[in-house]
Amino acid sequence: MKLKHHPHELAPRLAQTFKTLFNLHSVRKFVSLFVIGTTLSLAIASCGGNTASTSSSPNSASPVANSAKEVELTLVGYAVPKAAHDAIIPKFVEKWQKEKGQTVTFKQSYGGSGSQTRAIIDGLEADVANLAIAADTEKLVKAGFVNSDWTTKTPNNGIVAKTVAAVIVRPGNPKNIKTFDDLTRPDVKWVTADPKTSGGARWNFLALWDHALRANNKDEAKATEFVTKAFANVAVLAKDARESTDAFSKQGQGDALINYENEVILAQQKGEKLEYVVPDPNVSIDIPISVIDKNVDKHGTREVAEAFVQYLYTPEAQAEFVKLGFRPLDGAPVKTKENTDKYPAVKTLGTIQEYGGWSQAQKKFFDDGAVFDQVQASIKR
Repeated sequence: MKLKHHPHELAPRLAQTFKTLFNLHSVRKFVSLFVIGTTLSLAIASCGGNTASTSSSPNSASPVANSAKEVELTLVGYAVPKAAHDAIIPKFVEKWQKEKGQTVTFKQSYGGSGSQTRAIIDGLEADVANLAIAADTEKLVKAGFVNSDWTTKTPNNGIVAKTVAAVIVRPGNPKNIKTFDDLTRPDVKWVTADPKTSGGARWNFLALWDHALRANNKDEAKATEFVTKAFANVAVLAKDARESTDAFSKQGQGDALINYENEVILAQQKGEKLEYVVPDPNVSIDIPISVIDKNVDKHGTREVAEAFVQYLYTPEAQAEFVKLGFRPLDGAPVKTKENTDKYPAVKTLGTIQEYGGWSQAQKKFFDDGAVFDQVQASIKR
């Protein structure tokens, strides 16, 4: 049965209903909840640690945010290449804009290579990683972030820059330090970072080992004896390269410091007066670059991330690495006589491939109980 209401009876009922549903208290409550929810969303979006950024976007890029007109890349690296990146990125952004009509913004994070590697594994959503040592990239492979074929999909087997080990000495070189052999003399004390905590220090150790192996017809027992004698003279075994540099430069520890040649050159460019020698034989210190496959697929940024990595091998990008003291890559257009003559010649240059790559070198020398631990135990440091 249908109920009929006279218009003058229906109006008061509707008014009462609307008053109940939309009274002032309800509206205030709704507005308050909306404001609180919006504020929390903005606060959460703004939280994200101390990652440096060239944009104001949230830390985690998402496929939704990467519209046809704009895309964000997160570049994570160890500290040294930052100056090169800062010069290269604007050139890539301009090139990409012209070719694709898309604006690229970069978020950048720099720190120790090992800590940056752990940060990526723990959730720092890097699209590209420029670490100090391929062993750290291999950790990302094991953790499922980088595909195992990363070296074959990147030019020059994934090595974007290279340098050698240099020995920084006191002004005037009063101890007349010329080669790695001098670090074993009883009157010489020297400083290095700890290979157990510093990727760069592993290269330092390998430089000494490679020198000793070549000098002793590949006799590993004699090579072990040599590095043991050298490390017995270490005045400070620092946590990382920065700490070792401070110990030598600011605290006056030791007669010498092993560091990357490019870092010494960069310090000189900034006005520091440093004297150094480049021993021969030496090792090729190779700096890797890789796309973080897991993250670029999540973010929808694979195309632009891979394009950026490829761009780092162009003459204009490689020129920026050379300006900062990295040695020109073999076969690169920037490997001119003018650029090569800037560096002390090294006739004999060992490579990590001679030791089976970083996966094998890590096990042999730096894992718990491996050669370096044995050396330390024998000198009871």
